[in-house]
Amino acid sequence: MKKVELGNMAVRLKAMEGTNCCQAVALALSSEIDIDDDILRKIGAGFGSGMGTQDGTCGALVGAGMIASLKTEGKNSKQFTSKILTRFRELSGAVACKDLKGRDTGVVLCPCDKCVYNAVEAYCETFGIE
Repeated sequence: MKKVELGNMAVRLKAMEGTNCCQAVALALSSEIDIDDDILRKIGAGFGSGMGTQDGTCGALVGAGMIASLKTEGKNSKQFTSKILTRFRELSGAVACKDLKGRDTGVVLCPCDKCVYNAVEAYCETFGIE
């Protein structure tokens, strides 16, 4: 699949009841790895709303990092997740959920659907998916 298709898939998955941002990104990118979707749902369950609360890292970004680590089997994972994080920040304006949602400022930098799309885009660019 192409980057745009994967991003749109993540947005559709996010719209599903019971699918958080982390799960939506991980499920959209699941073709990159060999793991059951039910396991990805369970692994990603605690990372919605910014790693459990809006104070933490955006769940969509966590989902992209999880898939990157599984894809690389843990080899150079920090390098890949760093690239994903840097690109996500460029696309979204921040990496913490509270900042993205404007919890303290009232200014939303990036709505959830766009964060989910941006996390997939950052992953795809990092791994050369057009």
